[in-house]
Amino acid sequence: MNEISHRRWGMTIDVNRCVGCQTCTTACKHENDTVPGVQWRKVLDVETGKYPDVERLFMVVGCQHCAEPSCVPVCPTGATKQREDGLVTMDYDLCIGCGSCAVACPYQARTIVHDKEFYFGEETVQEKKVAHEDRFGVAQKCTFCIDRVDDGLEAGLEPGVDPLATPACASSCISQAIKFGDFNDPESEVSKLVADRDYFQMHEELGNDPQIKYLIETPAVPSRDPVEDELDDEALSDLENPLVGQRQTFWDMRAAMNFIMGGLGSGTVVMAYFLSLFVGFEDQALVNINIGAGGIMAVGLFFVWLKIGRKLRAPFAILRPQTSWMSREIYAVGVFYLGVAADFWSPSPIFHGVAALGAAAFLYCQGRILHSGKGIPTWRVAQMPMMLVATGLLEGIALLTLIFSQWGDQLPSFAPIPPLAILLILFNVYLWRRYVSNAKEWGIGPIDRRILGVITPKLHVIAHIVPLVLFGTLLFNSDAPVWVADIGGFLVIAGGVLWKAIVITRACHQQGFALAKMPQRGSGKFAAPLSV
Repeated sequence: MNEISHRRWGMTIDVNRCVGCQTCTTACKHENDTVPGVQWRKVLDVETGKYPDVERLFMVVGCQHCAEPSCVPVCPTGATKQREDGLVTMDYDLCIGCGSCAVACPYQARTIVHDKEFYFGEETVQEKKVAHEDRFGVAQKCTFCIDRVDDGLEAGLEPGVDPLATPACASSCISQAIKFGDFNDPESEVSKLVADRDYFQMHEELGNDPQIKYLIETPAVPSRDPVEDELDDEALSDLENPLVGQRQTFWDMRAAMNFIMGGLGSGTVVMAYFLSLFVGFEDQALVNINIGAGGIMAVGLFFVWLKIGRKLRAPFAILRPQTSWMSREIYAVGVFYLGVAADFWSPSPIFHGVAALGAAAFLYCQGRILHSGKGIPTWRVAQMPMMLVATGLLEGIALLTLIFSQWGDQLPSFAPIPPLAILLILFNVYLWRRYVSNAKEWGIGPIDRRILGVITPKLHVIAHIVPLVLFGTLLFNSDAPVWVADIGGFLVIAGGVLWKAIVITRACHQQGFALAKMPQRGSGKFAAPLSV
C-alpha cells in the first residue's frame, strides 16, 4: 500500500449486488447495541415506476461521513466532530440533545432516544450488559464502527481488507455489496471501484460530498436516469415510498416557541430603539419596553431548554460560537440582557444601543439557526433568515402598537407606527409570495408545498390584508378608535405565530433519499437490454 499523508475512509455500495437480506442491519445492531427503534444501518426496499414499467431494488443508507458534513458546524457544543480521516464522530458526554445536527443532516442519519424501551417489554440480562446509558437524550448515529477501525490499525490490520478492522456492515455483507476503504489511496479497492464503475453520491447537489458512493451498473446492467413518473408529485407525496422523507420530530412546538417568542421580543426591542432615534422617548419608557420584551424572549429560551435532551448540560451550548448559530444566539442574548441591566441602573443612549444591538443579533441568529437545518427543505431556502427577521420586525411594530394604544400618554407620538407597519406588511407579503411561488424550484417537496398552500390564504387575510386596512385607517384618520390599532397589532402577531408554528412543526418533512441514477434491470422499458 502506498504511503499517504491522510486517509479518507468511505464506502462503495453496489446497488446491483445488494439482495436486501438485512444482514448488514443485523450486524450493525449487534456490533453497536442499538435499542429498539434505532438502526444506524438501514436497507430500503424500493419499488419504483408504474406497471408494466417497474423496478425493485435495495438501497443501503446511513451516515454518509460527508467530506463537508452539515451536522458538524451547527453543533453548539462541539460534540459532533470530524477527524482528519474524515470520520464524523459523536461525543455523547458533550452532546446536549438539541437536535441541531439531526435537522441539518440531509440523510436522516441521526436519532435521539429519550425513553428506555426493551425488546421484550422488560430488560433482559443481555440488554443490561450492553446498555449505553450515555446515548439517551443525545444524538446518535453510525460511526463506521470507529473502534474496529482504530483497534485494527493499532493491531497492524488493514480496514477494508481484514474483517476485524472493517465496519460490521461491510464485513458481514453476504453479497459483497458493501466495500470499505481509503479513498485517498488509489490502490484501495474502493478507489478502484469508483475509478472503473459508474456511480453517484446521494444529494450531491447539496454540497456535502458524501463518502458513500453508490455503484449502479455492471457489464450486463447499464445505468439509466430516473424517469418523470419516479420524480413527479404523486410519487414524492406517497409516505409509503421509502424514498420520501418523513416529517421531522426533533424540533416540536417547544422549539417553535423560541422562534415565536424570540422574534416577537427581539423585534420589539429593535423597532422601539429605531423609533427612539426619530421621536422623543423617555429613557424609562424605553427601558420598560426592553424589560418586557426581554421577558418574552426569556419565555422562548425556557421552551428551548425544555426541548433539549440533557438539560443540565445546557451551558455547554456556548462552546462553539465560531460556527454554531445557536451558540451565537446565546452570546447575542447575553449582550442584550447586559445592556438591559445596565440601562435599568443607569439609563443612557449607549446602553439603549447595546440592548438593541444584542436584540438585532439575536433575531438574525434565529434566522440563521432555522436556515442551517439543511435536512429540511422548507427551512434551508436562502431567504429564510430574511423572512424571520422581517416577521420579527413586523411583530415588534405590532406589539408596540398595542403598547402605545394602552400607554400612549407616557410615550411619544403614535404617528410613525402606521406607515412603518404598512411598509413591513408589504415586505412580508413579498417574501411570503416569493417563498411559496418558488417552493418547487427551491427543492421543497409536494407534501410541504400543499401545507404551505393551505395556510397561505389564511396568512394573507390574518396578517396582511386586514392589518393593512386597519393600519391604513390609522394612517389617514388620526381620530380612529383605539380598537383599530389593537386588532391590527394582534392579527399581525397571530400571523407570525401561524406561519412559524406550521413551518417548524408541520411543513417540515426531511429531505428524503434519492437515486440520481438507477440500474436498468426491471420490467417493461426498465428491463435490462439483451446485450450491452
